[in-house]
Amino acid sequence: MTIAIQTQNIRKDFKGKTAVKGISLTVNEGEIFAILGPNGAGKSTLLRMLSTLTSISSGSAHIFGHNVATNSASVRQIIGLTGQDATVDENLTAFENLTIFGRLNGLNKRTAKARGIELLEQFSLSSAAHKQLKTFSGGMKRRLDLAVSLIARPKLVFLDEPTTGLDPRTRGEMWTTIRELVANGSTLLLTTQYLEEADQLADKIAIIDRGKLIAEGTPNELKETLAPTLFELSLEDSKDIPDAQSLITSKFGLEANMLPEQNTLSLPMKNTSAMTDLLTSFDEAHIRLASFSVRKPTLDEVFLEVTGN
Repeated sequence: MTIAIQTQNIRKDFKGKTAVKGISLTVNEGEIFAILGPNGAGKSTLLRMLSTLTSISSGSAHIFGHNVATNSASVRQIIGLTGQDATVDENLTAFENLTIFGRLNGLNKRTAKARGIELLEQFSLSSAAHKQLKTFSGGMKRRLDLAVSLIARPKLVFLDEPTTGLDPRTRGEMWTTIRELVANGSTLLLTTQYLEEADQLADKIAIIDRGKLIAEGTPNELKETLAPTLFELSLEDSKDIPDAQSLITSKFGLEANMLPEQNTLSLPMKNTSAMTDLLTSFDEAHIRLASFSVRKPTLDEVFLEVTGN
């Protein structure tokens, strides 16, 4: 399998602050790889280093075998970048923007126009081709910005928080577009602070906090690190909660967490026999249950656990 991105102990130091602290990652060709983390975690700084916009303080990074620090010109020829701020001109039409960026990418006038028409169709913007961008919705602008980054048919596309500020419907449309890009052969590295977005889109996820890589894997692998299964117990009487937690700790050596839902406890369980034993113990202790359920952990819970929040 071809490696699209490989970093080894990559680091970025600013005056008085280290934004990225020795991160090592491998992204394979054809993957959607998500960098997940809170604001200020170092996600955008990492992306800017990989896209040659910011120098690397130490460590190394390669894009399809090209060294980012020593061969940045070759790297720029095979990547596309959509940042958090739009690069398009709101006073021009969608078609004019695409044509201009096509020319800036070295296409002749005829080819730039043809590529612009192709991208407008691909991103369902043909009907708005000759409208000024200042009349576009937020979702339309983000789609056009993504289209601009694909003019030169890059092998690798960087997306820096591509759906920030979009409403749920428009975010869903962007997710569809991103999936289509990978289906057509692109490799994507995206940063996001939306847990659901990473869970829905990514083949692999790296969680970054305070500049450090703290967890990495597929969405399912990350969830398995918390617990294979969560057992949730809703008690009829809130007065029984302390006794229930004490029983769970003393008999099973587990810690039950309170959930926001009224009178509900959650605990990790690895086998169904233990669940049966627990229900029996509750009955013997006269702790009455309103209901119980079994589910897989969410990525939200994994994120809160590994970041210590």
